[in-house]
Amino acid sequence: MELSEKLTKLRKEKGLTQEELAQMVYVTRTAVSKWENGVSLR
Repeated sequence: MELSEKLTKLRKEKGLTQEELAQMVYVTRTAVSKWENGVSLR
């Protein structure tokens, strides 16, 4: 399982939206989306 898949799985298990996760780690929702799609891991 890749990091992007793990991130998506864990976020959903916690019942968080991408927006909520983004706020928790001080990034944009777009950044979370890119992480989950494997576009960017920075």
